Amino acid sequence: MTRVDKVDQRREAGQRTRAGLQAAALELLSQRGQEGVTLREITDLAGANVAAVSYHFGSLKKLCEAAIEHALEQYLNAQIGELEALPSTATLQEVAGAFARPMVRALAAGGPDLAVMRTVARVGIEPPEGWERLHGKFDRTRDGVIRVLAPTLPEVDAEELAFRTRCAAGMLNWLALAPVGTELATLPAERIEWHLVPVVAGALRGDATVGR
Repeated sequence: MTRVDKVDQRREAGQRTRAGLQAAALELLSQRGQEGVTLREITDLAGANVAAVSYHFGSLKKLCEAAIEHALEQYLNAQIGELEALPSTATLQEVAGAFARPMVRALAAGGPDLAVMRTVARVGIEPPEGWERLHGKFDRTRDGVIRVLAPTLPEVDAEELAFRTRCAAGMLNWLALAPVGTELATLPAERIEWHLVPVVAGALRGDATVGR
């Protein structure tokens, strides 16, 4: 084995260790949030030693932050992809379906996918430090909804549509942690979407006649 091969092997092993630590942190964060996770629990779950956390991340706090940011980016990238694939002529139901689909897939798949959503839901309640780094992606998600929703609801201004989008996002995040989400997770993806899309569409549609 050449020196280059040995270096490559060490690099790959390091990448596996880093990914394993991040996945373990994500799993535990999804269950208890950042305040309930210990360094020992993460390293035990990842099958790594404590020194690996310091080497790859610097500290437990920075490992948790990296796992949280990874979860948020996965979620937002999936949502942005769904929304940007919609034509400008998309219906309200199609917009709601695209907006909800990452959560639908996570509930149906469980495991790491659902851990991502649960982490997103928890940090949505208590945003971590550095949240501002992802503002651009949150804006792209809202802009994607508004772009295709505005022609369907011409009487609703962009500010109100952004507010409804945030409310719909909050509702989906809540499902990841609530008992009703656990119930939905027992169903196939098609059935979960059948339940969720009308509810999300209703949140986006709103009712301008109520309380005005």
